[in-house]
Amino acid sequence: MNAVLRPAPEPTHRVMGVSDLDAVLAIEVTAYSFPWTRGNFVDSLAAGYLAWLRHDAAHRLIGYCVALPGFEETHLLNLTVAPAHQRGGHGRAMLDALADWARQRGDTALWLEVRQSNHGARALYAAAGFAEVGQRRDYYPAERQKREDAVVMRLALDSGIGAQLRGTGDALV
Repeated sequence: MNAVLRPAPEPTHRVMGVSDLDAVLAIEVTAYSFPWTRGNFVDSLAAGYLAWLRHDAAHRLIGYCVALPGFEETHLLNLTVAPAHQRGGHGRAMLDALADWARQRGDTALWLEVRQSNHGARALYAAAGFAEVGQRRDYYPAERQKREDAVVMRLALDSGIGAQLRGTGDALV
């Protein structure tokens, strides 16, 4: 008898709800020194922000994304991959899916802020076509009552990864 190996099903995305917040917060507090609070997530959901989860075939949470749709642009507020799943392509997959979603709604740009010291995230965003366009001084809390600057990044959706992404991301909603 020959065994046939089938590839594992691809991770999928689904809408985040309040009932998901315990699992989301369990990842949030392990991923960041200054995590979002339950209130930050509840407020985002109540305001109707785009909020979705990435999970594997067994419905284990891999990561999540929260974004604020605006007029012809979307602002990425939180993109997090569980530390055990980092460097596995999940951040890029969520980012690509968000770019597809924003492009489909007619957005011309994605915006985000990232800690100046978060070199891994900055490299991910740069590889996805984001450009550093500014800085917000003392934007983030830091250790010992200090603050850290944010790097403002922008992705033009009519160029860069646009041609590469068409049809490659999971549907978000």
